[in-house]
Amino acid sequence: MAHGTVRAMCPNTASTGRHRDGSPRTTYSRRPLRVAAASPSRLLRAGQSSRCRQCGHRIDLYQRTDQRPIALHPAELAGADVPPPCRWHLSSGIAHPHGDGSPWCRIPHAVLCPSRTATTRMSPHIEAMRRQLAVRTRRLIDTGAITQAPPAPCETPADYGCPDRAVVQLLLGRYLAEGPVDGIRCVAQTRQRRRCPHLVLDPRTPAGVWTLLPVGPQHGQLVLSDALMAVYDLSRLPYAEQLRWRTQRCPAHAATPGAADLTLAGWQVFDPLLHAAHLHTRLPHPPSRREA
Repeated sequence: MAHGTVRAMCPNTASTGRHRDGSPRTTYSRRPLRVAAASPSRLLRAGQSSRCRQCGHRIDLYQRTDQRPIALHPAELAGADVPPPCRWHLSSGIAHPHGDGSPWCRIPHAVLCPSRTATTRMSPHIEAMRRQLAVRTRRLIDTGAITQAPPAPCETPADYGCPDRAVVQLLLGRYLAEGPVDGIRCVAQTRQRRRCPHLVLDPRTPAGVWTLLPVGPQHGQLVLSDALMAVYDLSRLPYAEQLRWRTQRCPAHAATPGAADLTLAGWQVFDPLLHAAHLHTRLPHPPSRREA
């Protein structure tokens, strides 16, 4: 009898696919994140939450209809507490600058950020949220979680070196890149669920040309001066090649329409007033034979 009791208490280490009570075990297979074929956005929502560099609070990044990014507050708010110009709603992963008829809406983080000056008259509820975020920001600064970096010195317009953020002309517009031309990285997701390590600039594809263009108005912008600025011109390339640069993809992922983007493209619509520090009046290097 004792021997039988010992055998009954021995643990069963073999994988039987069932629980101790005899019920079957449910095995969930890991499925990779995919973008729906009909989705207007190729951006995966995973990993698109970040922190504001000025106040340290969480923000959610979304694409607008013009493919420009916008940082929204992560929580929904009652539409009655948000001024109509500040109401946003999401549809298929795209942010739209108005309400969708529901009692809830999203609000841009710039409206709530305590490090920015409010330019719109807010409701008492929004003002209370700004004060709460300001208190949290002060705690983060006091504990050393975030540091307020001093403003970066402006670059001299006559800088002869390669720009740290290039101005690129493509698709009938000018854009400020997130880095130098030879450092713009593909934003697509690999099979290992990581960001593609390849660069947009590829020696096997046509290259642009550095040229001097007038600092003229773009889409109604004001003119700073009659000086010339260094621009990496891609306007002579085929449309498909310019679109590849605009979507910030390497040649391999540009040929794979189903591949999702792991992060937003780093382009900003160039404004000569806001981005005056990135104006260069001389070419960064002599044109090569390939660019000529």
